[in-house]
Amino acid sequence: MGSGAAHLHLGKLNLSILRDFYRREFLECIDKCVGTKALVWDDGLTGPFGLIAEASMLKEQHEVERMFRLEASGLPSSNVQNIIFITRPRLNLMEIIAQCLLSEEMKGGFVRKEFYLVFVPRKSLLCEKKLKEQGVYGSFASVEEFNLGLIPFDSDLLSMEMEEAYRECYLENDFTSMFFAAQSLMTIQALYGSIPYIYGKGDCAKQVVDMMRRMKMEMGSVEPQITPQIDNLLIIDRTVDLLTPLLSQLTYEGLIDEVFNITNTNVKLPPEKFTTAEEKKNAKEESLSEPKKFILNSADELYAELRDKNFNAVGIIVSRKAKTITAEFDERHSAKTVGEMKQFVSKLPHLQAMRASLGIHTSIAELIKEFTDSDGFLDSLRCQQELINGIDTDKVNSYIEDCIARQENLTKVLRLICIQSLCNDGLKPKVLEYYKREIIQTYGFEHLITLSNLEKSGFLRPHSARTYQAVRKTMRLIVEDINEQTPTDIAYVYSGYAPLSVRLAQTLARPGWRSITEVLNLLPGPKVEEVQQIPMGLRKRRASVTSSQSSMGEQKLTLVFFLGGVTQAEVAALRFLAQQDDGGTDYVIATTSIITGSRLLKALQEKIEPGTHHPELQVERNNLVAPEVPVLQALLSSVQVKELRFGLRFDTCLSCSQLSQLEFQLSTHHIKADDIDVIITLILSALICSDLPAIGSKGYILK
Repeated sequence: MGSGAAHLHLGKLNLSILRDFYRREFLECIDKCVGTKALVWDDGLTGPFGLIAEASMLKEQHEVERMFRLEASGLPSSNVQNIIFITRPRLNLMEIIAQCLLSEEMKGGFVRKEFYLVFVPRKSLLCEKKLKEQGVYGSFASVEEFNLGLIPFDSDLLSMEMEEAYRECYLENDFTSMFFAAQSLMTIQALYGSIPYIYGKGDCAKQVVDMMRRMKMEMGSVEPQITPQIDNLLIIDRTVDLLTPLLSQLTYEGLIDEVFNITNTNVKLPPEKFTTAEEKKNAKEESLSEPKKFILNSADELYAELRDKNFNAVGIIVSRKAKTITAEFDERHSAKTVGEMKQFVSKLPHLQAMRASLGIHTSIAELIKEFTDSDGFLDSLRCQQELINGIDTDKVNSYIEDCIARQENLTKVLRLICIQSLCNDGLKPKVLEYYKREIIQTYGFEHLITLSNLEKSGFLRPHSARTYQAVRKTMRLIVEDINEQTPTDIAYVYSGYAPLSVRLAQTLARPGWRSITEVLNLLPGPKVEEVQQIPMGLRKRRASVTSSQSSMGEQKLTLVFFLGGVTQAEVAALRFLAQQDDGGTDYVIATTSIITGSRLLKALQEKIEPGTHHPELQVERNNLVAPEVPVLQALLSSVQVKELRFGLRFDTCLSCSQLSQLEFQLSTHHIKADDIDVIITLILSALICSDLPAIGSKGYILK
């Protein structure tokens, strides 16, 4: 086990077993290439793979001489025998790989190079077809796949690092990530034993359970002969609780993630607070401006203590820890005997590490405090608190209105509007249309696609039957007078709001979901309950979800899997539950990715870039030519036969100013996107901003 993974075996579930499994599989994959190697990494994979196989080990033990980033500029010169491309199955990356490979072949050289391609997590027929079109597929000695599933981030946290999972499932109807989730859970069961009880809530949760059942049937009688180490599996679809990730996290780790983005347990921070006077004197000017990179996990003793605390409690802990470390250093003055001196010297490395860690976290806390003390953060937090308490959620919010008028960050604005929508069970049509019009006029027509995406994926919707208030009351989502220093409820992670997702896990453990049947019926998607039969000889634990402890007197262990992402605040809340004396349940958390509200919404945002046409749209003699599209016929109206520069013809009347506005938008953006919806969107945005009547279905002419 590498030094960076020593903390993984300290949890209730020894996650170093999973890490070692993936490491062995990966090393077997690259060791098929005999001789010296260069690994060419897709940028999106360096972080996840760094958590399972250190660069130093690859170089020292597996003949990996060079490692390069996959870039269109090509590969640096090297004299290795094998070049291995490690990439996600994305079409744009195939073009870059083709460029690199052709460039290498043209260089020639004394050493004959073999090329290999490894897809992570799976091969793609489309990508292979693309490589064939580029004329390079035959140049690969082999094309493999490496199924990297749940990556251990910490002793109780696993992530698949599939940041697009929510978008793919709920916007694009692509459930590939759910297949990988099911496959990852099968790997977990192969290593830690079958999980006796499986629970789930939501459409994707049901899909994953169904796929696991099919995979198990395909395996036949091949069952892992291991005593189950996990008692229960709870799968939560993100759509069951969309509100929680949109709220501002208030734990130490959650705020670091909100402000600076934690990626694969690493965070990059402004260098000013972390550069000593000595370093400033000796370092070059460029290196001083580079962000400082830190690893954040439980291997850092102080971070393990701070990360799940409400930020308002962090200062007290840091101050107390500083006094303790100072007192322990002062012990050297009172050490008189040789034995006492030896004892102090043996503690010295640990004390020095603690002092260094204290300095780092004091500086991080100062950076976070600058952010949390800002008017922008406090006003946004106040607005969020009002919305989750149901105050004026049915009308246009004045703070959101002001944010739009000040042209504040669009993601922040969308986040607040979505919170209002979810807390009001949808927005009244007039309120929703007002927000849309304001956003389009302030930030640009192209953002109508983003608004459409938010509607399709459940964040924005018209007003419907009231369920939020019933769920809020029954599940005690709002907790008054929360103690942030010594909390007694999970609501401390949002200073008074308890994440619904974690309440569901808490209720499942005790008293059970039967007590909240009505609430479960109000939440989207089906409920799943399944029992897996365990052979008699392996039933050493009494794994009933409603019994508080196993037959050996130990706490039960529940694996909670979030499909669509989990926030650090939710992770903190589950850790809090595990630490309670009367909880009876330990938790390991798995997820498709670690998210914040901003990252979740950014994945749903679209940006129309000027410069290229949609492949199905062509310009002939200054006319835009497109195939007949029924959806356009259904949507377009409001214009009489008029011709624009691109040959668009409509079926009623637009005023001259409206016509020129639409013409300008079309000519500026050059209609670029993945779908013909782009042209619909630009037209509709012009109509909406023109206050024209509701769009009918009179049809259109496109020439």
